[in-house]
Amino acid sequence: MAQHILALAAEEVPERLQAALQSLGEGELGDMVTKQALKGRETAALLRGIFKGSPCSQESGVLRRLMVYKHCVPLVESGDLHLTKVSEIIGLLMLEARQLPGHALAELATLFVDVIKRGSLSNGKSLELFSTVLTALASSKECLAYGKGELSGEEFKKQLINTLCSSKWDPRSVIHLANMFRDVPLTAEELQFVVEKVLRMFSKLDLQEIPPLVYQLLLLSAKGSKKAVLEGIISFFNQLDKRQKEEQRAPQSVDLEVATMPLDQLRHVEGTVILHIVSVINLDQDLGEELIRYLKTEQQKDPCTALCPFSVALLLSVAVKHRLQEQVFDFLKTSIVRSCKDLQFLQGSKFLQDLFPQKYDVTAIILEVVENSAFGWDHVTQGLVDLGFSLMESYEPKKPFGGKVAETSYGFSKTPSQQACRLGASILLETFKVHEPIRSDILEQVLNRVLTKAASPVSHFIDLLSNIVMSAPLVLQNSSSKVTETFDNLSFLPLDTVQGLLRAVQPLLKVSMSVRDSLILVLQKAIFSRQLDARKAAVAGFLLLLRNFKVLGSLSSSQCSQAIGATQVQADVHACYNSAANEAFCLEILGSLRRCLSQQADVRLMLYEGFYDVLRRNSQLASSIMETLLSQIKQYYLPQPDLLPPLKLEGCIIAQGDQVFLQEPLAHLLSCIQHCLAWYKSTIHLHQGVEDDDEEEEDVRFQQNLEEMLDSVTRRVIKSELEDFELDKSADFSPSSGVGVKNNIYAILVMGICEVLIEYNFNIGNFSKNKFEDVLGLFTCYNKLSEILKEKAGKNKTLLGNKTARSFLSMGFVSTLLTALFRDNAQSHEESLAVLRSSTEFLRYAVSVALQKVQQLEETGQTDGPDGQNPEKMFQNLCRITRVLLWRYTSIPTAVEESGKKKGKSISLLCLEGLLRIFNTVQQLYAARIPQFLQALDITDGDVEETDINVTEKVAFQIRQFQRSLVNQFSSAEDDFNSKETQLLITVLSTLSKLLEPASQQFLQFLTWTVKICKENALEDIACCKGLLTLLFNLHALYKSPVSLLRELAQDIHACLGDIDQDIEVDSRSHFAIVNAKTAAPTICLLVLGQAEKVLEEVDWLIKKLNSLGSDTSEDSSQIFNQTQALEKGVILQLGTLLTAYHELVQTALPAGSCVDMLLRSLSKTYAILTSLIKHYIQACRSTSNAVPGRLEKLVKLSGSHLTPQCYSFITYVQNIHSESLSIAEEKKKKKKDEAAAISTVMAKVLRETKPIPNLIFAIEQYEKFLIHLSKKSKVNLMQYMKLSTSRDFRINASMLESALQEHNTEDAENEPDNDQSSTAEQPDENQEPKKKRQRKK
Repeated sequence: MAQHILALAAEEVPERLQAALQSLGEGELGDMVTKQALKGRETAALLRGIFKGSPCSQESGVLRRLMVYKHCVPLVESGDLHLTKVSEIIGLLMLEARQLPGHALAELATLFVDVIKRGSLSNGKSLELFSTVLTALASSKECLAYGKGELSGEEFKKQLINTLCSSKWDPRSVIHLANMFRDVPLTAEELQFVVEKVLRMFSKLDLQEIPPLVYQLLLLSAKGSKKAVLEGIISFFNQLDKRQKEEQRAPQSVDLEVATMPLDQLRHVEGTVILHIVSVINLDQDLGEELIRYLKTEQQKDPCTALCPFSVALLLSVAVKHRLQEQVFDFLKTSIVRSCKDLQFLQGSKFLQDLFPQKYDVTAIILEVVENSAFGWDHVTQGLVDLGFSLMESYEPKKPFGGKVAETSYGFSKTPSQQACRLGASILLETFKVHEPIRSDILEQVLNRVLTKAASPVSHFIDLLSNIVMSAPLVLQNSSSKVTETFDNLSFLPLDTVQGLLRAVQPLLKVSMSVRDSLILVLQKAIFSRQLDARKAAVAGFLLLLRNFKVLGSLSSSQCSQAIGATQVQADVHACYNSAANEAFCLEILGSLRRCLSQQADVRLMLYEGFYDVLRRNSQLASSIMETLLSQIKQYYLPQPDLLPPLKLEGCIIAQGDQVFLQEPLAHLLSCIQHCLAWYKSTIHLHQGVEDDDEEEEDVRFQQNLEEMLDSVTRRVIKSELEDFELDKSADFSPSSGVGVKNNIYAILVMGICEVLIEYNFNIGNFSKNKFEDVLGLFTCYNKLSEILKEKAGKNKTLLGNKTARSFLSMGFVSTLLTALFRDNAQSHEESLAVLRSSTEFLRYAVSVALQKVQQLEETGQTDGPDGQNPEKMFQNLCRITRVLLWRYTSIPTAVEESGKKKGKSISLLCLEGLLRIFNTVQQLYAARIPQFLQALDITDGDVEETDINVTEKVAFQIRQFQRSLVNQFSSAEDDFNSKETQLLITVLSTLSKLLEPASQQFLQFLTWTVKICKENALEDIACCKGLLTLLFNLHALYKSPVSLLRELAQDIHACLGDIDQDIEVDSRSHFAIVNAKTAAPTICLLVLGQAEKVLEEVDWLIKKLNSLGSDTSEDSSQIFNQTQALEKGVILQLGTLLTAYHELVQTALPAGSCVDMLLRSLSKTYAILTSLIKHYIQACRSTSNAVPGRLEKLVKLSGSHLTPQCYSFITYVQNIHSESLSIAEEKKKKKKDEAAAISTVMAKVLRETKPIPNLIFAIEQYEKFLIHLSKKSKVNLMQYMKLSTSRDFRINASMLESALQEHNTEDAENEPDNDQSSTAEQPDENQEPKKKRQRKK
């Protein structure tokens, strides 16, 4: 039959074809089509024949066509046909579909909807036909029957889509349906239906099916609804990530049925989806713009949703396209800094923490993206690298922080920009660890920045480089050419950068001979450079090499301060070769360094400071180094035993024209010899048996020579008078003359030599009385010179000697000396120590040197002398010094101690100053080791296990000791009150209080005690009062909001200073005795206003959060409503209490100046924030029908009754004060003609101080304007509480008018002249005020 139909179709006689088709029943026609399709023969031709014999002009033809369509759709979806055959059939059906009449299209479309509902779609091919049917239907002009009524084609299509999106879809057909809708013309509303339906289907699909569906959805978004598509995709993956994290936290609690996909599968799917989004953005730039717009909007409402790991990864992938890169990075950087600022803001206020707990940490999210990118997210890595460098460059340190390593290596990040810079470094380091292909790129960029940014601080890049090298040292071998290229520029870099760079790449030198050789070549060239910095860089490089290349037989140093890391394993493989070859290598370097001993003082200084470390790390070089030092000191040593002085000081200086320079830092040379000798003697017994006899004799010889030399110098320096050094009180120390400079250099050299010898003799003395007498003799010489320099410095303020020269005592020795002087109770040591203890000056000197060392450690992160760069040793010394200073201060109070006749601070005060610096230093540099530090302060030195050290308890114990001292100060007689000590004590308490846990009982006790001290002590010392109140505010903010405290203080200030209306007597009850006539203004008033400003900032921050919550239209509205209610209540309560504090202050007779100025500005800010709150309620009234809450009404009433009228009175009071000061100046001008300059100064001051007045009036009027708006919106008359404001342009002074009228009535003259006189009396007064106002507005 099929062949018959085909034959008829080929003929041009339609009637016979129609008759043949008419004779076939419905079933027969269907079977024929199926058989022909299955055979795969001429199916399309058969269908064409059927369509040819079924013209749409005849009803039977339409029905037959429909029958074919209805039969073909299941046939195509059955899966029995080959795909090419299916495409052929569908293509033909699509072509013929447009000829069908409207009702047939409607029936066909309904059929498709039923098929989709039943879920009988298999390959989705028939949906191509459905899209054609829907498109044809939309353009149909017929009225189609729908239910009981009729609809147009467009309306019918809309109803079908609505029905389709409301029904259940088979998950297998979702992708086909999404693809199909791309070809259907959709209105915005229909598109929204479709998009929402597809997004709802995400959760029902298998994870692997999500990426193709996302791709279809993104292509569909070209029609519109871009925001909805992006929002749906991001929130879906955000939810998946959260669920995955929860499962990882508690895997045992998850049912097997509920358990989601494996982590790696999820990450791979996310990566594919991100790729799809980026590829579509490449085609549709508007989608990229929409993504950024959406995330910016979302971030204002809820940062958690906007910046989740998925959205950050997506943004970073998009950022690779240069057109969007700047926008993306600006958005991310702003978000990061804002997040850090918010976190910092919250940490300082318990009030904010309770109302708005921070649940969001952008730093953790971005580092999570780096972690996730390990799952093949190569498209994210470039964005991560660019973001890391962008953060490090945007928020790099702006200027040097005083030291080489303090800011970056030890210190913790304090400011948001420091945290952002640190995050940039973390991103790069973690990306470097995870992604091998991009490592060389990161390394190259870091090295380039170290070279190109030489003028600005690069410590953060050097630290990153060091961490990179540590994490994967052998990677540098592949990039050794880049490192070698960097070495070529060493001569042009600052010394700090060179040292940091060489320390960072040092592990590479162990494994790469070529890099090491190229470095040595560069350094050898640099030694002969004309530039001093280049020569210093060479010395630094050579010393580093000597420290790290051990000669065979060297002792292993457990004190090594720089870890070698994983490269140590690599280096040890070649240990036999290295150690044997290293000796010649190291001796060659020493030969190069010996040449430096004839160069400038700065170069020699570096050598002397570096030799000890080399010796300690590379003990086999001991004899070479000691011989070098011996030959160097012999140039200046005079061997004759009776010759004074024992050293040739004139050889240490060099004259160039009129100027004199230091050539040989002799004290540093002696210090180096002393330390190297001490180390050598302490370790010689470890390898005595190993060496040859000849070597041993040689070693003993130089040891003996050096010891004899130091003993002889000691003996002769003690005997020497100052005149022997050409120094005495009459000598010239002026820096403007050559002789003066020479004498200064001599004095500092001799003082340094004395200090070096003090340390040497104390160490070898073994508590011998004679040696300690020598120590005291040396100190006497040091002290004489020190006093002369101080005296000369006092006369000549420009003298550089005004700055105390750095002490040569090492940190380790200072801790040993202090322990011996103050804490050594051994019977056998008593007699010898009594020699040193008898000199108060020596005791004071020992403590002041400790103070100097701690200060240097705090500022630079290291100290001079041995182990100065070893954090572990420094920490141990700090602990020992702290124990001694703490014991000395608490055992012997300052009041008991006689400060003697000499000027200067008492020892107790120096101890307290030292303790303050130590507490700051430990928190700054050793934050992680605070528990061990506090444990070490316990007087009992017994070894206690370091587990479970309760920091709060330990700190509370130390705080109690200082509290007792402070109470003693307050209870002492007025003459004995020591202001400096009290200030230090308050600062110490402030520093220690930072370590208390704010939720602990100890914190509350300390706060209660501080409040009590402020209430009971009428302290008149301004600085102490300021410190105490600042401490009180800081503590109170961590416990609860300090607004009630501000109100009480404002009442006390009001009572103390009186009212602006002199006739009113203020209730004199006092809450805080610390508020008195001396401290109330300006000190306490400014502090109270400063704290009020902080409260206003917090309230302003909360109002912004309220506005963002108000614009959030997410589903969980009840939770948002509750949060909004809590925030609104908190804001109104804060403002209400703050208004009562301002109510007191604006009625206070404050003196003209800073207090008045700050109060006026603070009031302006208060009104601005009240206006913001009113605007928030206006917005709330627009979006919801909520009425104005009663508490807001009370706040408005309070502002109307207790603030605005008083503000206007206060403005009048301020203007009166300034009028008086102007009139006084005018009177002076009349008396003296030459007072014009003074008057112009007074007028300028008046203009400056009245400038905030118009701003305040404007702020009040703005507040009232928006109150009127809110009254209209809410139908609540809020303006009933506001009084009519005073007109500022024209005011009648009622009291003056009254007196003028009385005068007028008592006069006996005629009425007319009286009236004239009265008007002329008033006229100047009326004119005067506007005149002043015009001046103010200039």
